[in-house]
Amino acid sequence: MSVTPLAPASTAQSTAAFRGRIGRDARSGHYAVPRRYRLHLSPACPDGLRIAVVHSLLGLDDACPVTFLDAIPDCPDGGHTALRPLYEASAHRYKGAAVGPVLSDDWSGRIVSTHAPDITRDLARFGGDRPALYPCGAESETEAVERLCGQGIERAAQEAGTAGTDPDARAAALDTLLETLASLENWLTGREYLIRDQITAADVELWVTLVQLDTVHRHHLDAFAVQRIAAHPALWAYARRLAAHPAFGAHLDLDGIGRRHHAHCRGLEAAGSAVQILDWAAHTARTR
Repeated sequence: MSVTPLAPASTAQSTAAFRGRIGRDARSGHYAVPRRYRLHLSPACPDGLRIAVVHSLLGLDDACPVTFLDAIPDCPDGGHTALRPLYEASAHRYKGAAVGPVLSDDWSGRIVSTHAPDITRDLARFGGDRPALYPCGAESETEAVERLCGQGIERAAQEAGTAGTDPDARAAALDTLLETLASLENWLTGREYLIRDQITAADVELWVTLVQLDTVHRHHLDAFAVQRIAAHPALWAYARRLAAHPAFGAHLDLDGIGRRHHAHCRGLEAAGSAVQILDWAAHTARTR
C-alpha cells in the first residue's frame, strides 16, 4: 500500500508530560510485571479507545487493570480530578491539566507515561501466549498506516469541515481525504485485515480513525461529502467486521463520544450530521 508523504500533523501526543517506557527486563527500571501497572483512560477519547482495544486484544485484564474515566473531564482546565494525585506525586508542583490516558506504576504511585503511542506499544511487552500486534518486520508498514490515518484522514477531515476557512483549502482537504479512502478501499478489497493475515496494531489504528470519521468529523461536512465518504464498501465492511469483534466493539462508547464531541467542539454542524455511514450500535459486540 503506497502512502503519499504529507506535512507532519501537530498532536497533543507530542507534548505529553511523561514519557517513561516499559522495558524488556529489570534493567530498564520499568519492566513488565503482572499487576504492577494500571491504565487510566476513557474509550470516548481516540487515544483511550486505541489503548483499550489493544489491552483487550492482548488479554491484559488481570496483568494490567484499567480504571475507566468519564468521557468529559470534570476540571475546568480539561483534566480529571481522579488523576490529580498521580500527577502531583509524579512532578513537584505540577500545574498542568491532569489528562488521560495515563499508565501508572502502582508500586511507586507515580506516572510512567501519558504518551499514548508508547503506552500502546509497551503493552505488548507483557509476555505469554499473546497476539503479535506489532509483528517483527512490520514496523514500517505500521508507521505508514499511522501517518496515513493521522494526516490523510484525521487531519484532512478536520480541515475539510472547518467553517470560515478558505473554500479552496477545504476542497483540497476533502480531496486528500477521499484519495486516502480510495487507496484503502483498493487495498482492502479481497483482504480481511490491513497488513497481515491477522489483526495487528495497524487495524486498531485504522478502525479508531474510521470511528472518529463517522461519529465526529462527518458532523461538520456537507451531506454530499459524507455520501462520497460512505461510497467505499470494502472499507466500511472492514469497519463493521472489527466492530463485531469483542475487543473492539465492547469499548465503543457512542454516547460518550457524542458527549465528548459536543463538550469540546466549537464548530458549526453541517448537513452531513444527518447522514450516518454505519449503524455502529447494530454491529457492536457489547461485552463490557
